[in-house]
Amino acid sequence: MTDPVAGAQGRVREFVVEADGGSRGNPGPAGYGAVVLDPATGESLVEAAEYLGVVTNNVAEYRGLLAGLRAARELDPDAVVHVRMDSKLVVEQMSGRWKIKHPDMKPLAAEAARVFPPGRVTYEWIPRASNKHADRLANEAMDAGARGEAWSPSGSTAELDTGGAAGRTAPGERPAQQAPRTGPGTASAGTGTASAGTGARATAVSATAVSPSAATGAPGTGVAAETPGEADVRAAKTVASPGWGPPDMGAPATFVLLRHGETPLTPQKRFSGSGGSDPSLSSVGREQAEKVAESLARRGTIEAVVASPLARTRETAGVVAARLGLEVAVDEGLRETDFGAWEGLTFGEVRDRYPEDLDAWLASPDAEPTGGGESFAATGVRVAAARDRLVAAYAGRTVLLVSHVTPIKTFLRLALGAPPESLFRMELSAASLSAVAYYADGGASVRLFNETSHLR
Repeated sequence: MTDPVAGAQGRVREFVVEADGGSRGNPGPAGYGAVVLDPATGESLVEAAEYLGVVTNNVAEYRGLLAGLRAARELDPDAVVHVRMDSKLVVEQMSGRWKIKHPDMKPLAAEAARVFPPGRVTYEWIPRASNKHADRLANEAMDAGARGEAWSPSGSTAELDTGGAAGRTAPGERPAQQAPRTGPGTASAGTGTASAGTGARATAVSATAVSPSAATGAPGTGVAAETPGEADVRAAKTVASPGWGPPDMGAPATFVLLRHGETPLTPQKRFSGSGGSDPSLSSVGREQAEKVAESLARRGTIEAVVASPLARTRETAGVVAARLGLEVAVDEGLRETDFGAWEGLTFGEVRDRYPEDLDAWLASPDAEPTGGGESFAATGVRVAAARDRLVAAYAGRTVLLVSHVTPIKTFLRLALGAPPESLFRMELSAASLSAVAYYADGGASVRLFNETSHLR
């Protein structure tokens, strides 16, 4: 029987390796998947997947890369290999363009570089939607681990797909039971959410003691012993939120909230809403956007970018998306509040010209700025509707939302169940980051980075 992937005699064989890894909690229960493909036919030659216990996304991704390279070497140690992954971090580090600083990554990267001689492996970043085969295998491994089982090819759904090469899902299709890896904001102050007319219920999180007998299934307790997967879920929660945390609802929709970079009006602290001059970024703002892009590229967790329709947010989003290899979608619900006649004025100037209107605005979320501007109450309804729309569209994914001061504060206020006056008690610097994770039961948790607020 002839080798189906061997070329003409003496020709160097070529393989494509697609690899992925994920962590449900980051760190949390994790697994990897890898597949070796014939580049000419798209045929799946070897599949590999493994449950890893509790590790981070990046560790799981590197382990997937190692498994794919080793599988290709088993087929032919003299082959050339083209690796395709949706991890920008791994691709850039293995290509030598980014330094490897994390102590957990250095030995894995060094080991991967030794599988084949230098120059025989190339790397390409691909969107996650193009890496579904490896992504599915990683999720199968995590699902198997949660059941206390080992992944095996016989349990794979790869051969059940139709309409394409073995193991590939149709465009836009999501494999059953798939829970994508999570991103920033999944482990933090889980306090619940109060929404404007959405019916989402608020969840309160309290410390829950777990007795040793309950955790181990000691004889006579009537409690079943934990499977390895259940133990890892419990351990991941302990690592992520020591002592307490929200119930395991699967991967949340995580919104990383980015305020746009500076405009010429920002340092002057002038009202700049959706009814004003719609300024573009200043040179400082563009520098801030570049630094945010660099920071988010290092994280490697953003899967989509959505921006307000205003110029400063679209420009900021464009810089970040270009670095991440993503497109920018626009959502009208993310635009800034319309400040009416106050647009372009400082707070002091508004106080001098419209003192009664300003006092009313500070006292009530229903009050509108002078000249028919938008009240904070109206902004809240608009943002809540955008939130619900985007949560449904990006369930289980990590999305960058590029917006403005008031909408971002409103996302945070609603997630925390805070009163409207809390909007006046938050400060969001230009190009600052926050995150909210939305769970299946309507609860939410907030994480504040603000790491880019002092980039100047």
